[in-house]
Amino acid sequence: MTTKAKKTRFKNPPILYLVGFMGAGKTELGRRLAELLEWTFIDLDQEIEERDGTTIREIFERRGEAHFRALERQELQRVSERRHAVVAVGGGAFCSAENQEIMARTGISVWLDAPVEVLFARCRGEASRPLFTTVEEMALLHKRRRPYYAKAELHVQVAGQGVDDLAIQIRAALVDYLGPAGQTKSLKI
Repeated sequence: MTTKAKKTRFKNPPILYLVGFMGAGKTELGRRLAELLEWTFIDLDQEIEERDGTTIREIFERRGEAHFRALERQELQRVSERRHAVVAVGGGAFCSAENQEIMARTGISVWLDAPVEVLFARCRGEASRPLFTTVEEMALLHKRRRPYYAKAELHVQVAGQGVDDLAIQIRAALVDYLGPAGQTKSLKI
């Protein structure tokens, strides 16, 4: 796991935003991490689907990616007002400068990184993925998104590790990242 310079800009425990490509494990790991921290778990895509009354794939097909991204930004803004939350954001959410700004202002971003082959194996046959159908298409999209993901404050290699081990590692990195200025009092360590 790699981290950037320590920041102490938070007076209260912030939101932890899990970013990364489809299949990186944001939802599964997010649920476990929220449980470990005794925080709330929020899946941004699920929030969008519930608010819109349709699936992400249907939004893409019927109204296009631009409409979906606008819904995503609105929902991210709404969710960003919470505290003590682990938020799994969609694979493209962190590619927007505006979304990055919202996340930087209200929380800490954690990039869950895995090789394309691992990601494709995890996503294979899942009809809900709207932007690719072949490993080649996935690899191109992954290559375009990596520079954005690299802007995240914490970087975690997830391939070959279990959810529990990853959650424990991220919790430890979070405590270290927030520093001793009292920001971690609500964390269950």
